[in-house]
Order: sequence, then structure tokens, then C-alpha cells
Amino acid sequence: MSSSKAFPSPFEQLDRLKLTWTHIKIWYLSGAGFFTDAYDLFVIGAVLTVLTSYAVPGFEELRGPHATFWEGLLGSAALWATMAGQLLFGFLGDRLGRKYLYGVEAAVLTLGAVLSAIAPNLLWLIAARTFLGFGIGGDYPISATIMSEYSNVKDRGKLIALVFANQGLGILASVGVALLSVALLPPDIAWRVMLGVGAVPAASVIYLRRKIPETPRFSLLVKGDVEEARKAARMFGVDVDAPAKAEGLTMRKFLSENWKILVGTTVPWFLMDVALYGTGVYSGAVVTSIVGPAKSISQTILYQGLPFLAGFPGYFAAALLLDKLGRKPIQTLGFAAMAAIYLAISLVVVQVGKSVELLIPAFAALSVYSLSYFFINFGPNTTTFVIPAEVYPTRYRATGHGISAAAGKLGAAISTLLFPSLLSAIGISRLLQMLAAVSVAGIPITLSALPEPKAMSLELASGEYKYIAPISAPTSGASS
Repeated sequence: MSSSKAFPSPFEQLDRLKLTWTHIKIWYLSGAGFFTDAYDLFVIGAVLTVLTSYAVPGFEELRGPHATFWEGLLGSAALWATMAGQLLFGFLGDRLGRKYLYGVEAAVLTLGAVLSAIAPNLLWLIAARTFLGFGIGGDYPISATIMSEYSNVKDRGKLIALVFANQGLGILASVGVALLSVALLPPDIAWRVMLGVGAVPAASVIYLRRKIPETPRFSLLVKGDVEEARKAARMFGVDVDAPAKAEGLTMRKFLSENWKILVGTTVPWFLMDVALYGTGVYSGAVVTSIVGPAKSISQTILYQGLPFLAGFPGYFAAALLLDKLGRKPIQTLGFAAMAAIYLAISLVVVQVGKSVELLIPAFAALSVYSLSYFFINFGPNTTTFVIPAEVYPTRYRATGHGISAAAGKLGAAISTLLFPSLLSAIGISRLLQMLAAVSVAGIPITLSALPEPKAMSLELASGEYKYIAPISAPTSGASS
């Protein structure tokens, strides 16, 4: 076993590369999945608007005495399954390989969207959304890990962040498709089209994802397959510098050495998703609580989309600055801004019984509230996705990312399930104050529990160097 000083990085040529078209190709294939993930997770808000506004056969529960329960269950169904998919695909991605699974999750996404679109009743739709969520979950650790392990050091934060930025495109697409559907189609068809469209981008990348070679890092450090690693490196016109393998890192040792980092990648993601998914899936309800009721279904859906439109540039601001400012400063700034905005809006929204009064003009209140989406996306929404793909060793990188992402979706599922009831019970002002407290809690954990992986190789950022040992001769297909 050798130290980082005694043994050179096997991936120095890959790490020193400038940005290439091959990087862009891998970004596209990874990003298409995230476009679909976000579309599927957030279009349910518009679907709920339609199903709760019209007497659609088979969905009577959404207009009955227990409507808020069923609304929360349908809104959160995919999120509960997403957690299971993140944990399972993360674990299998480190056992079987990234390539072995890549494309499988896209196939699940495609089938789940189709089954959702043809659902004859509420229970069927909940079951279909649950199946869909499993595929969404699988996409998180596999896509993030593949992009991370193929990236050069200089642009790694940018590339992983741009994979995640497809979430913003997917959310805006969900709003656009929803507006067109309700404008052009009868209600009992419109919601089916909204859900069915999610099958298209996922289906388009299944074949191409299956063709991506295994990452050079997994091939070499985990499998000990030098030739497979060199095959992947040649896509970039470079080679693996030194045959090597990571040895001696057991799961028990991984957990004992990385428990603090696991706290740092799981808890902030949990807290961030509590804020994002409650206000995101029920964005229309939050906006109408601030500016008053919408006059039509189309206006309700438009209200749902306005904060996302304001937040959209945040993804790209993060991608531009991650490799310059670092991950931790951006995450800290994002949490602080979220807390300040939630608290500010809560103080100008006065709840009087079931009515709401504003101390400032409605447009000004909505503008300030919408800024929270910019700082979510510029801050922890992006960084919590990027950091877990960098700070864990190759043998457990997908597992670490899957655990972190599952913690986030636990927060999302809880928030989405309870948000309608809380909004009804305590009102928008107190709910925003709760979210401000949640945001503040993310700051000390970010500062104390996370390393800063900016401008470092993955082996250095994860502490993996001390487990890397030279291989005396190429051993194709060697088992770990």
C-alpha cells in the first residue's frame, strides 16, 4: 500500500485535460436523465391542480373529506420510492459497476411515465408514480458518479453542476407542457398528456447510456482491469498513467473514516429538500397565499411556475462559480439567503383567519419570495448534489451519493406529504418561519462537517490515495 507521495496518480492525464467534446457528450447523456427526473417530480403539482379542480372519474378521493391526505400521498408517492432507488442503485453501482446499471434507470423512468399516463384511478396512479420514483432514484447516484469520474479537475464542479442544471430545464418544461395541455385539451386528457410526456426524454437515451464504457476509475481501482480503464481513457485521447488498485478499504473502515462527511452530505441535503419540495410541488398554493387566488387553472399553473423561472439562472450561476469560489462558501451563502428571504416574507404576510393581508405590494412580496428559488439553486440544491460525487472513494462513491440523496428525498417526501395540512393548519407565515429555521440549521453543518474538494483530484479529495497500490502487470477482468 502506498501513499500519495510514493505513488503517482493513475489518472493525471485525465485530470489535467481541458474540456473536450467527450465531456460534453457524457454531460448530455447524464443530464437527459435529470431533465426527466425533475419533469416527473414537479409536473405532479400541475396534475394535482387539474385533478382537484375537476370531477375526473376515478379520482373522487381528491375532492372528498380526506382530500388533503390523498393529495399529499399522491404528491409524495414518487419521492418515497426515489429513496429506495437511490440506496439500491448506489449500492449496486459500487458492486456491479456504473456501466452495468446505466440505462436501466432510464427504462424504468420511461415505463413509469407511461403507466402513470394510463392510470384509470387514484390508487393506480399512486402505484405508477411509486414505480416511476424508483427509476428517478436510480439516476441520482449513477449519473453523478459517472460524470464525476470522467471529469477533469478544473471543470469537474462545473460539469456535475450542469448535469444537475437539467433539473431547472425539466421543471420549466413541466410548467410549459402543463400550460399547453390545459389550454388545448379537456381536463381528463390534459393530466394524462402531462405525465406521458415524461417518457420521451428518458427513452431517447436508453441505448446511448448502455454504450458508455465503464469509468476508468472504477475499472482500475475497484476491478483492477487495466485494459478496460485504458479503453475508457482513450475516448479522451489519453492513457492511464500507472496500473494500480485500491485495496484494504472495507465498508466498516469506510464508515468509520467517513461518518462525519456522511453527516455533512446527508443532513444539509435533507434540510434543503424540506424547503424545496414543499414550496415547489405546492408552489401554486404558496403563491396564491401571497398574492391571492388565481382566476383560472391556467393562471394557477402559471403561478406555480413563476418562482421556478426566477430560480432558473441560479443553476448556471453555481456552475460558473463552483470551481472558482468552492462548494462550501456557495452552500453556506445559499442557506443564509434562503433563511433571510423566508423570514422576511413571513413578516410581511399577515394571516387573519383564513384570509391573508400583505404589508407591502403583492408584486414586491412575490418577487422577494421568488428570490429564494435563485439562492436554493445557486446554493444547496446544486452543491448537495455535487459534493457527494467528489468526497467519497471510488469503491463507495455511488453508495455515499445514494445515501446522501436518499436523505434529501426523505426530507422532500416528508415535506410534500405534510405541506398541504400544515399550510391549512398554521398558515403561510408560520410555515415560512419554520422553513427559515430549517435553512439556518444547514449552515453550521456545512461549515463543520464538509471538506472542500475544489481543485483537487478525486483521489485526494476522498483520501483514497492511501489505499492505492501498484499492479505489477495488467490483469484484465481481475475480480475485486
